[in-house]
Amino acid sequence: MSNDLAPSPAEAEVATPAEIEIAEGRKEPFLAALGERVRALRARRGLTRKALASATGVSERHLANLEYGVGNASILILLNVTQALQCSLAEVLGDVTTSSPEWLMLREMLSDRDEATLRRVRVAATELLGATAPRSDEEPARSRRIALIGLRGAGKSTLGRMLAEDLEFPFVELSREIETLAGCSISEILGLYGQNAYRRYERRALEEAIDAHPEAVIATAGGLVSDLGSFNLLLRRCMSVWLKADPEDHMGRVAAQGDLRPMAASREAMEDLKSILAGRTAFYSKANIHIDTSAQPLLETFEILRAQVREAIGLPGS
Repeated sequence: MSNDLAPSPAEAEVATPAEIEIAEGRKEPFLAALGERVRALRARRGLTRKALASATGVSERHLANLEYGVGNASILILLNVTQALQCSLAEVLGDVTTSSPEWLMLREMLSDRDEATLRRVRVAATELLGATAPRSDEEPARSRRIALIGLRGAGKSTLGRMLAEDLEFPFVELSREIETLAGCSISEILGLYGQNAYRRYERRALEEAIDAHPEAVIATAGGLVSDLGSFNLLLRRCMSVWLKADPEDHMGRVAAQGDLRPMAASREAMEDLKSILAGRTAFYSKANIHIDTSAQPLLETFEILRAQVREAIGLPGS
């Protein structure tokens, strides 16, 4: 699990403000768009550039140039080749969506469609493939597994426990289940085995929680939406609730829990937090229910959550 609120230390060997200003005037549009996508992906996974440099062995300066959209002549050569061949860059690189005629035809059909249309296609495909079918006769068609998603500090643990008690459902905190499976802490998983191993444990913990509990309230980690396989599973098998909050509330709540690391470099940490929220909002927003936990006090927020969840899963409000 990435630390969503980790401070961003000063990054050595990155472009200076003057270099950035010069680069802005000579950006190639394709490289600029590529840089924006890399920044968005990095934010969605909650990584600083320093952390990405450490994980890849690529210098921070090179990553900065990539994100600012300068340099990278080799990529432009590939782009020119694809234009001459009248194909996509993904086809040259061997992306899975170019591996067969059917994939290519689907890509063509779905290109330039708006988000609402794409969502309808995704839901229809899910139903066609049988992914929404109950796993057993005991599992109700309207799922009574409530999965809480959102960034750290949104209130998933606090509100999740309150909701589970009210519904008389088990409360599952996925991070604790991951640690049980791995036999060590999440920080140790990341330090010893890396992000990919953590995601495998996270998927397994989610699968086991779903299989074990036809009724439950499940609090997930903020970065679960970065693993599309796990997120698709959650959306298929659970009633999902996005608990969202203002960046300042996210930061303050984590600090109130005794974790002062985000405050060690508050300005940089707040910018990181806003970037992560921006990168993940489009995914969080796919939840069935959205609740702003910054809009009112805790007890009022709980009453809103309680009422909406009970209505969604077909339980009386009283």
